[in-house]
This record gives sequence, structure tokens and C-alpha cells, in this order.
Amino acid sequence: MLTFSQVSYYGFSPILYGVILGVNLRDILPKTVVRLEDLSGKSIAIDAYNALYQFLAIIRQPDGTPLKDSTGKVTSHLSGLLYRTSNLVEMGIKPIYVFDGVPPVLKAVEIERRRQVKVEAAVRYEKAVAQGKVAEARMYAQATSSMKDYMEDDSKKLLALMGLPWVQAPSEGEAQAAHLTKRGDSDYCGSQDYDSLLFGAPKLIRNITISGRRKLPSKNIYIDVVPELVVLENVLKDCAITYEQLIDVGILIGTDFNPDGIKGLGPKTAIKLIKEHGTLENALPHIKNPEFPAEPQRIRDIFLHPKVRDDYKLEWTEPNVEGIVDFLCREKDFSEDRVRKALEKMQQGATKEKGKTTLEKWFG
Repeated sequence: MLTFSQVSYYGFSPILYGVILGVNLRDILPKTVVRLEDLSGKSIAIDAYNALYQFLAIIRQPDGTPLKDSTGKVTSHLSGLLYRTSNLVEMGIKPIYVFDGVPPVLKAVEIERRRQVKVEAAVRYEKAVAQGKVAEARMYAQATSSMKDYMEDDSKKLLALMGLPWVQAPSEGEAQAAHLTKRGDSDYCGSQDYDSLLFGAPKLIRNITISGRRKLPSKNIYIDVVPELVVLENVLKDCAITYEQLIDVGILIGTDFNPDGIKGLGPKTAIKLIKEHGTLENALPHIKNPEFPAEPQRIRDIFLHPKVRDDYKLEWTEPNVEGIVDFLCREKDFSEDRVRKALEKMQQGATKEKGKTTLEKWFG
């Protein structure tokens, strides 16, 4: 079971550790840095929960308290969804948000692990607050982020008002986003997790919703976080393995459906084993004391044959500006001036995309 300190290196803030983990392939994959401007005119199927958790964690008061409306409901996710998404549209990008459905049974262990990590972080947060350690309190507060039912409902309502499509996945959002990309209904899959590749996403864009300057956890150091493109075909070629073997590599080091993987086994060693022995089953006898699930094929099947849907509809329409103002400013206590400015830039950006002169042409 991973602890707070052991997982805090994932992402650039402990915000992501208990909720956006996935398979750790980052050290072995070829990546290309891209600019948001280079994605103008492209559609991106974004893992909604992945993005919303980021917003919930990052957008907080100095002491770690999330943004809230007058009724006490958290609004950090709506702030991120509005301002970050409007920024993407301003650059001519066409986002599609994909929401999780019912998780696979095998994910129960990972869900419980995340819950326990949040509990540990909450205890540390209270202790830091009591000791007056503001920066430390904020760090632990970020790690306690959790999704409530009303947050998903509010997010879908805001997206609809913004004229942006969202898709309800029957199970894993990443699987559905990868499915959209494989079908050519989106140009890229957007997520922090590399699991998207195991679900077969041809092109993965990371850092799409969190690019910019970010502070490293527990350090007074800021780094520039830029979008990264990972192409599945290049990954397989660079690693000299097949797609099915990449899934086996992921299973060996641990996925959301077998989070522990094989203790002490890193991605480079896992690739070496799979390349030498062909399959996970053939590799296991060559690993000392492997503790592994009895049915690895069940995990494979989640990636190879995920539950997805084809009956979705993707439409980009003009935003309902007054509806957004009513929802965010009248109900959620947002600044009307800031909201209107963000929407104005969003509309202007959509209009300029690739020389098109009207919103109707861009949204058509």
C-alpha cells in the first residue's frame, strides 16, 4: 500500500497522487513538446475526472481551503473548467469532456487505496493547520480532493451552457476518450495518465489542462509545465514491442486494476522481460518471488475490450453567455466581470480559428 510520501512525486504537486495515478510509464516513453497554439483546429477528448481533480486540487486559497459559494459548496472545479476550457477554445481547440461511469470490479483495490491516502492527508492537514504551517497545510489539503455528485452535475451543466460536448462513458472515461480518438471523432486523447495508451489511444496529449508555471511540492521552485504529445505508434516502435506487450508491461509494473504490480519492478526491467519472454505469463517464472494476480487475462481484457459506447453526439454550439452568468455569478458567486471577459475571449478565439470569420463555421 503506497503512502502519502511514496506517491507525492506523481505530477508536480501532491494534488494528483491519490486520484490521478495510473500506470507509471513516464520514464520509457518518447514525448514531444507541443504548444497549445499548434493544436488550433484540433479536437481533444479530455478525461473529465482527471481534469476536474486537478482543478479541485490546484485552485485553492493559500491555506488549502477550496473555493466555495455562499452555501458552502465547492466551486474550484467550475473555476478551472470555465477559465481553462475557455482558454483552450480561445486558441481554436475543440474540447470534448468524457465522464467516468461504473468502474470495473478490479479497480476496487485502487479506489480503497486512494481513499486511505486521502484520510492520511486529511490528518496531516489538520496537524499542519494546528501548528500554523500554512504552506504544508495547503500541500496536504490538495491531496484530500474528492468528487461529489453535485460537482459532476454542475460541470455538465456548465459545459452545456458553454456549448461544448460531453460524453458519459459506461465505465472508464479514459477508455471512452481513447475510443473517440481511435474512431477519428477526436484528434487527441487528453489526460495526465498513461493508461490512455493501454486503452489504445493513438495520440495522447498530457498537461492540456494544467500547462503554465507550477510550484514543485515542498519546494520554492517553479517550473514551466508544457503540453506533451505521446504517439502510441512511436512508443511501440521505440520500445520494440507490440501493443499487447505494452499492456503486459503496464500490468507488470501496476495499473489501476492491479495497483501493486510486482514490487520493485520498474518499467525498463518490465520491458526487458517482456521483450525476452514474449508475454507476462512467460516472464513470471524469471522473476524472483512474484506476487501477482491469478488471472492477468482479466486485466488485459479491460484494456483490450473496454466498455465503451458509440451512441454519442458531438456538437459545438455558441455559448449561452447569459445562462453562464446566471449560473456562475448569481448561483455560485463568481465575478461577473471576470466571467464575461473569459467568455468574450473564448468567442473571439473561436472566430479567428484558421481564418474562419463566424462562430457558426467554427462550431459547425
